[in-house]
Amino acid sequence: MTKILPPEAVASLDLMNPPFGFLDDPFPFYDALLAHAPVLPQADGSILLSRHADLDRIYRDTTLYSSDKKAAFGPKFGVGSPLFEHHTTSLVFSDPPLHTRVRKIMTSALTPRAIAKMEPGLIATVDHLLDALADKSQMDLIEDFASTIPIQIIGNLLDVPMEERGPLRDWSLAILGALEPTLTDEQLMTGHKAVEDFKSYLEDLVARRRATPGDVETDVLTRLINGEGPDEQLSEIELLQNCIFILNAGHETTTNLIGNGLALLDDHPEQRRRLRDDPALLNPAIEEILRVRSPNQLGNRETTVEIELDGAIVPAGTNLHLCIGAANRDPTVFDDPTRFDIARKPNRHLAFAGGPHVCVGLTLARMEGRIAIGRLLERFPNYRVQPGRISSGRIRFRGYAALPAQMN
Repeated sequence: MTKILPPEAVASLDLMNPPFGFLDDPFPFYDALLAHAPVLPQADGSILLSRHADLDRIYRDTTLYSSDKKAAFGPKFGVGSPLFEHHTTSLVFSDPPLHTRVRKIMTSALTPRAIAKMEPGLIATVDHLLDALADKSQMDLIEDFASTIPIQIIGNLLDVPMEERGPLRDWSLAILGALEPTLTDEQLMTGHKAVEDFKSYLEDLVARRRATPGDVETDVLTRLINGEGPDEQLSEIELLQNCIFILNAGHETTTNLIGNGLALLDDHPEQRRRLRDDPALLNPAIEEILRVRSPNQLGNRETTVEIELDGAIVPAGTNLHLCIGAANRDPTVFDDPTRFDIARKPNRHLAFAGGPHVCVGLTLARMEGRIAIGRLLERFPNYRVQPGRISSGRIRFRGYAALPAQMN
């Protein structure tokens, strides 16, 4: 039985000023939140929620809880700024009708049949990376492997020319990094510039694609340009910002899924042996990785009317922090929740959120994780993570900036 921190350890926990140790290892704090303060007011008037049932209910209710973040992002980024324009126009932080129009186009492009068509190309990409690493005894599992895969897959989805993909990762990291609870002036400036540079590049790419459309069956950018009929055409800003969203949403989260999974399997050698002995466990192993080290640790909603939470009245317009990382450890839902069990069943984790905003790319992300982790484990069954792993240092997104490994 894991010992839970006392109530005072989380009584005043503030995401804007997290306690010592939280960035490196938030999980003991999550367990204490669940035990002592599952509904925790924050100093800025927002509320931190950690129970699985609360998150699940809120994700499904688009009437009482809005995804629109204009009110929250205005003071954070500056109304009209590049980051404000991006994060208030992209799919994840929008309500209908924009959310409905964009999601319909994306889901029509990411059907099971379309994703199945991507699998041979994904396998070839992963095998090519592993071939290049065959003669190396040392590698960085993030830089040399995990971060490269989603850039290529999303690049293929938007049909970005191979020679133009170089800046995509840095742009993505800067834009998503701006979603952290607190930012330095330098991080804010870097994020604004990344949006501007990305938009400038996409304006040129879109102009080229309008002149020479791609195959609507496989080219998501051509589908976004065409819309799903004249009534569901995206404006130029909606088009550009949701192209940025597709890359960002599919990049860091999938990189984290792969990196977190490889680290967890190394940290739990008995589970790695179990997976090597029974490759049929790969699918449930991916689900357990998503639960134990969810790439996205926090979601947000805003109350549209006055509501009651745990007997307290919460005004309309209150920002709710939905702690996915904690909800995935809720003992009322998961048996022995701190244990990493690659055969766990059932596994009702919330790594992909839920309701109408459930991650549109969840099937693709699962496939990328399954193929990347499965084929690396098959090729390098005795890889070992070495001292020197570096956390990304983020609260919202959980992953590694570096994960050095001995491969043979």
